Amino acid sequence: MKKARVLHISTAHQPQDPRVVLKQCQTLTELYDVFCAIPHSNPAIAPAIHFISLPYFRRVIWRTLLTCPFIVLRCLWLRPKVVHVYVPEFLPFAYVFHIFGAQIIYEVQENLHKKMHLKTLNNGFLLTKAFQLFDRLARRHFYLIFTEHSYLTTYLSLNKPFCVIYNYPLLSFVESFRKPYQPNTDQPSFFYIGWLSFERAFDTLVCALEQIKALYPAFTMYLFGKRLFTEADLIDLPGFSTVRKNLHFYDYTDQRIAFPYATGATAGLALLKPVGDYEDSYPTKLFEYMALGLPVITSNFPLYRAVVEQHNCGFCVSPYEPAQVAEKLIYLIEHVGEARSMGQRGRQAVEQFYNWTSEANKLINFYEQILREAE
Repeated sequence: MKKARVLHISTAHQPQDPRVVLKQCQTLTELYDVFCAIPHSNPAIAPAIHFISLPYFRRVIWRTLLTCPFIVLRCLWLRPKVVHVYVPEFLPFAYVFHIFGAQIIYEVQENLHKKMHLKTLNNGFLLTKAFQLFDRLARRHFYLIFTEHSYLTTYLSLNKPFCVIYNYPLLSFVESFRKPYQPNTDQPSFFYIGWLSFERAFDTLVCALEQIKALYPAFTMYLFGKRLFTEADLIDLPGFSTVRKNLHFYDYTDQRIAFPYATGATAGLALLKPVGDYEDSYPTKLFEYMALGLPVITSNFPLYRAVVEQHNCGFCVSPYEPAQVAEKLIYLIEHVGEARSMGQRGRQAVEQFYNWTSEANKLINFYEQILREAE
Protein backbone atom coordinates (compact mmCIF):
# COMPACT_ATOMS: atom_id res chain seq x y z
CA MET A 1 0.00 0.00 0.00
CA LYS A 2 1.32 3.42 -0.96
CA LYS A 3 2.29 5.57 2.01
CA ALA A 4 0.66 8.96 2.52
CA ARG A 5 3.04 11.83 1.83
CA VAL A 6 3.87 14.34 4.59
CA LEU A 7 6.02 17.47 4.42
CA HIS A 8 7.97 19.08 7.27
CA ILE A 9 9.04 22.70 6.79
CA SER A 10 11.53 24.86 8.65
CA THR A 11 13.40 27.89 7.40
CA ALA A 12 15.49 28.19 10.57
CA HIS A 13 16.55 24.79 11.94
CA GLN A 14 19.88 23.12 11.34
CA PRO A 15 19.95 20.13 8.93
CA GLN A 16 20.88 17.77 11.78
CA ASP A 17 18.31 19.17 14.24
CA PRO A 18 17.66 16.39 16.78
CA ARG A 19 13.93 16.98 17.20
CA VAL A 20 12.87 17.83 13.66
CA VAL A 21 15.05 15.37 11.77
CA LEU A 22 16.32 12.62 14.06
CA LYS A 23 13.18 12.22 16.16
CA GLN A 24 10.03 13.39 14.40
CA CYS A 25 10.81 12.87 10.72
CA GLN A 26 12.57 9.53 11.32
CA THR A 27 9.72 8.31 13.52
CA LEU A 28 7.18 9.09 10.81
CA THR A 29 9.12 7.30 8.04
CA GLU A 30 7.81 4.02 9.43
CA LEU A 31 4.29 4.93 8.28
CA TYR A 32 4.59 7.83 5.83
CA ASP A 33 6.55 9.07 2.85
CA VAL A 34 8.37 11.89 4.63
CA PHE A 35 9.76 15.00 2.94
CA CYS A 36 11.70 17.60 4.92
CA ALA A 37 12.43 21.11 3.62
CA ILE A 38 15.22 22.50 5.79
CA PRO A 39 18.27 24.75 5.26
CA HIS A 40 21.40 23.10 3.85
CA SER A 41 19.97 19.60 4.17
CA ASN A 42 22.25 16.60 4.40
CA PRO A 43 20.62 13.37 3.13
CA ALA A 44 23.34 11.26 4.75
CA ILE A 45 21.96 12.13 8.20
CA ALA A 46 18.75 10.18 7.64
CA PRO A 47 18.53 8.31 4.30
CA ALA A 48 14.86 7.37 4.77
CA ILE A 49 13.84 11.03 4.59
CA HIS A 50 13.45 12.93 1.30
CA PHE A 51 15.27 16.20 1.94
CA ILE A 52 14.67 19.46 0.12
CA SER A 53 17.55 21.86 0.68
CA LEU A 54 16.73 25.48 1.47
CA PRO A 55 18.90 28.59 1.66
CA TYR A 56 19.44 29.98 5.13
CA PHE A 57 18.94 33.61 6.17
CA ARG A 58 19.31 34.88 9.72
CA ARG A 59 16.69 37.57 9.23
CA VAL A 60 13.02 36.63 9.11
CA ILE A 61 12.30 39.24 6.45
CA TRP A 62 14.48 37.40 3.91
CA ARG A 63 13.09 34.02 4.91
CA THR A 64 9.59 35.41 4.32
CA LEU A 65 10.35 37.14 1.02
CA LEU A 66 12.68 34.55 -0.49
CA THR A 67 12.68 31.16 1.24
CA CYS A 68 8.95 30.78 1.91
CA PRO A 69 7.83 31.43 -1.71
CA PHE A 70 10.59 29.07 -2.89
CA ILE A 71 9.16 26.33 -0.63
CA VAL A 72 5.69 26.79 -2.12
CA LEU A 73 6.99 26.64 -5.70
CA ARG A 74 9.26 23.69 -4.96
CA CYS A 75 6.91 21.60 -2.83
CA LEU A 76 3.33 22.27 -3.89
CA TRP A 77 3.57 19.58 -6.58
CA LEU A 78 4.18 16.99 -3.85
CA ARG A 79 0.51 17.34 -2.80
CA PRO A 80 1.25 16.23 0.78
CA LYS A 81 -1.55 15.03 3.01
CA VAL A 82 -0.01 16.78 6.02
CA VAL A 83 2.26 19.84 6.18
CA HIS A 84 4.09 20.20 9.48
CA VAL A 85 5.28 23.79 10.02
CA TYR A 86 7.97 24.69 12.58
CA VAL A 87 8.34 28.45 12.04
CA PRO A 88 5.68 31.17 12.28
CA GLU A 89 6.89 33.02 9.16
CA PHE A 90 5.61 30.17 7.00
CA LEU A 91 2.07 30.25 8.42
CA PRO A 92 0.59 32.58 5.74
CA PHE A 93 2.12 30.36 3.02
CA ALA A 94 0.73 27.23 4.63
CA TYR A 95 -2.72 28.32 3.49
CA VAL A 96 -1.67 27.59 -0.11
CA PHE A 97 -1.15 23.93 0.80
CA HIS A 98 -4.38 24.02 2.80
CA ILE A 99 -6.33 25.15 -0.27
CA PHE A 100 -4.99 22.11 -2.13
CA GLY A 101 -6.27 19.75 0.57
CA ALA A 102 -3.36 19.41 3.01
CA GLN A 103 -3.91 19.32 6.75
CA ILE A 104 -1.61 21.81 8.51
CA ILE A 105 0.20 21.24 11.79
CA TYR A 106 1.82 24.24 13.45
CA GLU A 107 4.43 23.23 16.02
CA VAL A 108 5.04 25.76 18.78
CA GLN A 109 8.59 25.20 20.06
CA GLU A 110 8.89 28.42 22.06
CA ASN A 111 6.36 30.79 23.55
CA LEU A 112 7.17 33.92 21.57
CA HIS A 113 4.40 35.78 23.34
CA LYS A 114 6.68 35.70 26.40
CA LYS A 115 10.06 35.76 24.64
CA MET A 116 9.76 38.19 21.72
CA HIS A 117 11.04 41.10 23.82
CA LEU A 118 14.25 39.17 24.55
CA LYS A 119 15.23 38.84 20.90
CA THR A 120 17.91 41.20 19.62
CA LEU A 121 17.34 40.02 16.02
CA ASN A 122 14.05 39.43 14.19
CA ASN A 123 12.17 41.73 16.50
CA GLY A 124 10.25 44.90 15.84
CA PHE A 125 6.75 46.36 15.79
CA LEU A 126 5.70 45.06 12.36
CA LEU A 127 7.17 41.59 12.90
CA THR A 128 5.48 41.31 16.28
CA LYS A 129 2.11 42.35 14.87
CA ALA A 130 2.44 39.94 11.93
CA PHE A 131 3.36 37.10 14.27
CA GLN A 132 0.39 37.84 16.54
CA LEU A 133 -2.00 37.90 13.57
CA PHE A 134 -0.92 34.64 11.95
CA ASP A 135 -0.44 32.91 15.28
CA ARG A 136 -4.06 33.78 16.09
CA LEU A 137 -5.24 32.50 12.70
CA ALA A 138 -3.32 29.26 13.22
CA ARG A 139 -5.26 28.60 16.42
CA ARG A 140 -8.44 28.87 14.40
CA HIS A 141 -7.56 26.86 11.29
CA PHE A 142 -4.66 24.50 12.04
CA TYR A 143 -3.75 21.60 14.30
CA LEU A 144 -1.15 22.47 16.91
CA ILE A 145 1.71 20.63 18.60
CA PHE A 146 3.30 22.11 21.72
CA THR A 147 6.65 21.15 23.22
CA GLU A 148 5.52 22.19 26.73
CA HIS A 149 2.26 21.93 28.67
CA SER A 150 2.81 25.45 30.02
CA TYR A 151 2.14 26.91 26.56
CA LEU A 152 -1.50 25.99 27.00
CA THR A 153 -1.90 28.89 29.44
CA THR A 154 -1.21 31.19 26.49
CA TYR A 155 -2.79 29.19 23.67
CA LEU A 156 -6.46 29.18 24.61
CA SER A 157 -9.61 28.61 22.54
CA LEU A 158 -8.09 26.22 20.02
CA ASN A 159 -10.52 25.16 17.30
CA LYS A 160 -8.81 21.91 16.36
CA PRO A 161 -7.23 19.07 18.35
CA PHE A 162 -3.75 19.64 19.74
CA CYS A 163 -1.01 17.54 21.29
CA VAL A 164 1.89 18.13 23.71
CA ILE A 165 5.03 16.28 22.64
CA TYR A 166 8.07 16.78 24.83
CA ASN A 167 11.57 16.92 23.38
CA TYR A 168 12.87 13.97 25.37
CA PRO A 169 16.10 12.20 24.33
CA LEU A 170 16.23 9.49 21.70
CA LEU A 171 18.04 6.82 23.70
CA SER A 172 19.15 4.82 20.67
CA PHE A 173 21.00 7.94 19.48
CA VAL A 174 22.49 8.92 22.87
CA GLU A 175 23.56 5.40 23.81
CA SER A 176 26.62 5.30 21.58
CA PHE A 177 28.00 8.37 23.36
CA ARG A 178 27.37 7.21 26.93
CA LYS A 179 30.56 6.08 28.66
CA PRO A 180 31.31 4.98 32.24
CA TYR A 181 31.45 7.94 34.61
CA GLN A 182 35.16 8.48 35.18
CA PRO A 183 35.86 12.20 35.76
CA ASN A 184 39.32 13.63 36.20
CA THR A 185 39.39 14.94 39.77
CA ASP A 186 42.67 16.82 39.32
CA GLN A 187 41.74 18.52 36.07
CA PRO A 188 37.91 18.44 36.07
CA SER A 189 35.84 19.27 33.01
CA PHE A 190 32.24 20.45 32.70
CA PHE A 191 29.87 20.18 29.75
CA TYR A 192 27.28 22.56 28.30
CA ILE A 193 25.28 22.38 25.07
CA GLY A 194 22.72 24.98 24.01
CA TRP A 195 22.40 28.71 23.36
CA LEU A 196 24.85 30.90 25.28
CA SER A 197 23.42 34.11 26.71
CA PHE A 198 23.22 36.10 29.92
CA GLU A 199 19.53 35.13 30.16
CA ARG A 200 20.84 31.57 30.30
CA ALA A 201 23.05 32.60 33.24
CA PHE A 202 26.37 32.57 31.40
CA ASP A 203 27.50 35.52 33.53
CA THR A 204 26.70 33.54 36.70
CA LEU A 205 28.55 30.52 35.35
CA VAL A 206 31.70 32.54 34.62
CA CYS A 207 31.77 33.95 38.16
CA ALA A 208 31.29 30.43 39.56
CA LEU A 209 34.12 29.07 37.45
CA GLU A 210 36.37 31.87 38.68
CA GLN A 211 35.86 30.52 42.20
CA ILE A 212 36.55 26.97 41.06
CA LYS A 213 39.80 28.01 39.41
CA ALA A 214 41.24 28.95 42.81
CA LEU A 215 41.07 25.24 43.75
CA TYR A 216 41.34 23.57 40.34
CA PRO A 217 43.33 25.88 38.06
CA ALA A 218 43.48 23.36 35.18
CA PHE A 219 39.71 22.77 34.83
CA THR A 220 38.04 22.84 31.39
CA MET A 221 34.59 24.11 30.46
CA TYR A 222 33.27 22.80 27.12
CA LEU A 223 30.66 25.16 25.64
CA PHE A 224 28.72 24.03 22.56
CA GLY A 225 26.24 26.59 21.30
CA LYS A 226 25.74 29.87 19.50
CA ARG A 227 26.75 32.94 21.48
CA LEU A 228 24.15 35.69 21.81
CA PHE A 229 26.66 38.19 23.16
CA THR A 230 29.61 39.96 21.61
CA GLU A 231 33.32 39.59 22.26
CA ALA A 232 33.17 43.00 23.96
CA ASP A 233 30.46 41.72 26.30
CA LEU A 234 32.74 38.82 27.22
CA ILE A 235 35.73 41.03 27.93
CA ASP A 236 33.61 43.23 30.22
CA LEU A 237 32.22 40.23 32.10
CA PRO A 238 33.46 39.98 35.72
CA GLY A 239 35.75 36.97 36.10
CA PHE A 240 36.12 36.28 32.39
CA SER A 241 39.77 37.31 32.17
CA THR A 242 40.58 34.87 34.97
CA VAL A 243 38.97 31.82 33.32
CA ARG A 244 39.34 32.78 29.68
CA LYS A 245 41.89 30.07 28.90
CA ASN A 246 39.74 27.43 30.60
CA LEU A 247 36.69 28.08 28.41
CA HIS A 248 36.45 26.23 25.10
CA PHE A 249 33.80 27.68 22.76
CA TYR A 250 32.62 25.51 19.85
CA ASP A 251 29.60 27.44 18.50
CA TYR A 252 26.59 25.42 17.29
CA THR A 253 27.79 21.85 16.75
CA ASP A 254 26.21 18.59 15.66
CA GLN A 255 25.47 16.50 18.76
CA ARG A 256 27.43 13.63 17.25
CA ILE A 257 30.51 15.82 17.53
CA ALA A 258 29.62 17.50 20.83
CA PHE A 259 28.54 14.53 22.97
CA PRO A 260 31.95 12.80 23.01
CA TYR A 261 33.24 15.79 25.00
CA ALA A 262 30.88 14.79 27.81
CA THR A 263 33.07 11.73 28.39
CA GLY A 264 35.06 12.38 31.54
CA ALA A 265 33.01 15.46 32.48
CA THR A 266 32.10 15.99 36.12
CA ALA A 267 28.66 17.47 35.39
CA GLY A 268 26.33 18.91 32.77
CA LEU A 269 25.03 22.45 33.30
CA ALA A 270 21.60 23.83 32.43
CA LEU A 271 21.30 27.20 34.16
CA LEU A 272 18.58 29.62 33.09
CA LYS A 273 17.20 32.78 34.63
CA PRO A 274 13.44 33.25 35.22
CA VAL A 275 12.83 35.31 32.07
CA GLY A 276 10.47 34.68 29.17
CA ASP A 277 9.10 31.15 29.27
CA TYR A 278 12.22 29.52 30.75
CA GLU A 279 10.71 28.98 34.18
CA ASP A 280 7.84 26.98 32.67
CA SER A 281 9.78 25.05 30.01
CA TYR A 282 12.06 22.05 30.31
CA PRO A 283 15.58 22.62 28.95
CA THR A 284 16.16 19.68 26.60
CA LYS A 285 19.80 19.59 27.66
CA LEU A 286 18.74 18.59 31.18
CA PHE A 287 17.41 15.24 29.95
CA GLU A 288 20.30 14.80 27.53
CA TYR A 289 22.79 15.09 30.39
CA MET A 290 20.77 12.58 32.37
CA ALA A 291 20.69 10.21 29.40
CA LEU A 292 24.48 10.48 29.15
CA GLY A 293 24.79 9.52 32.81
CA LEU A 294 26.02 12.93 34.01
CA PRO A 295 24.90 14.55 37.26
CA VAL A 296 23.23 17.87 36.48
CA ILE A 297 23.39 21.41 37.82
CA THR A 298 20.28 23.39 36.91
CA SER A 299 18.09 26.27 38.09
CA ASN A 300 15.93 26.00 41.19
CA PHE A 301 12.61 26.42 39.37
CA PRO A 302 9.75 24.24 40.67
CA LEU A 303 9.43 22.51 37.28
CA TYR A 304 13.11 21.54 37.26
CA ARG A 305 13.18 20.59 40.93
CA ALA A 306 10.32 18.15 40.34
CA VAL A 307 12.68 16.20 38.07
CA VAL A 308 16.11 16.63 39.66
CA GLU A 309 15.15 16.35 43.32
CA GLN A 310 12.63 13.56 42.77
CA HIS A 311 15.28 11.41 41.10
CA ASN A 312 18.23 12.77 43.11
CA CYS A 313 20.29 13.18 39.94
CA GLY A 314 22.00 16.52 40.64
CA PHE A 315 21.44 19.91 42.22
CA CYS A 316 19.09 22.85 41.68
CA VAL A 317 20.65 26.24 42.47
CA SER A 318 19.87 29.92 42.07
CA PRO A 319 20.86 31.12 38.58
CA TYR A 320 21.93 34.40 40.22
CA GLU A 321 24.28 32.94 42.85
CA PRO A 322 27.74 31.95 41.57
CA ALA A 323 28.74 30.70 45.02
CA GLN A 324 25.95 28.10 44.96
CA VAL A 325 26.98 26.89 41.51
CA ALA A 326 30.63 26.66 42.53
CA GLU A 327 29.80 24.88 45.80
CA LYS A 328 27.81 22.15 44.05
CA LEU A 329 30.38 21.66 41.30
CA ILE A 330 33.15 21.33 43.89
CA TYR A 331 31.03 18.82 45.81
CA LEU A 332 30.68 16.69 42.69
CA ILE A 333 34.40 16.91 41.97
CA GLU A 334 35.25 15.77 45.51
CA HIS A 335 32.52 13.12 45.88
CA VAL A 336 32.96 10.99 42.79
CA GLY A 337 31.00 8.04 44.14
CA GLU A 338 27.92 10.11 44.90
CA ALA A 339 28.26 11.97 41.59
CA ARG A 340 28.38 8.64 39.76
CA SER A 341 25.25 7.47 41.60
CA MET A 342 23.46 10.68 40.66
CA GLY A 343 24.34 10.11 37.02
CA GLN A 344 23.07 6.54 37.20
CA ARG A 345 19.80 7.62 38.80
CA GLY A 346 19.35 10.28 36.11
CA ARG A 347 19.92 7.71 33.38
CA GLN A 348 17.38 5.35 34.97
CA ALA A 349 14.83 8.18 35.16
CA VAL A 350 15.24 8.88 31.45
CA GLU A 351 14.86 5.20 30.63
CA GLN A 352 11.62 5.03 32.62
CA PHE A 353 9.98 8.43 32.15
CA TYR A 354 11.76 10.96 29.95
CA ASN A 355 12.60 9.28 26.64
CA TRP A 356 11.37 9.69 23.08
CA THR A 357 9.47 6.37 22.89
CA SER A 358 6.34 7.69 24.59
CA GLU A 359 6.48 10.94 22.61
CA ALA A 360 6.90 9.05 19.32
CA ASN A 361 3.70 7.15 20.05
CA LYS A 362 1.87 10.42 20.72
CA LEU A 363 3.15 11.85 17.44
CA ILE A 364 2.04 8.82 15.43
CA ASN A 365 -1.39 8.77 17.09
CA PHE A 366 -1.84 12.49 16.42
CA TYR A 367 -1.06 12.07 12.73
CA GLU A 368 -3.49 9.17 12.50
CA GLN A 369 -6.19 11.26 14.16
CA ILE A 370 -5.64 14.15 11.75
CA LEU A 371 -5.82 11.93 8.67
CA ARG A 372 -8.94 10.18 9.94
CA GLU A 373 -10.66 13.54 10.38
CA ALA A 374 -9.63 14.55 6.87
CA GLU A 375 -11.35 11.56 5.26
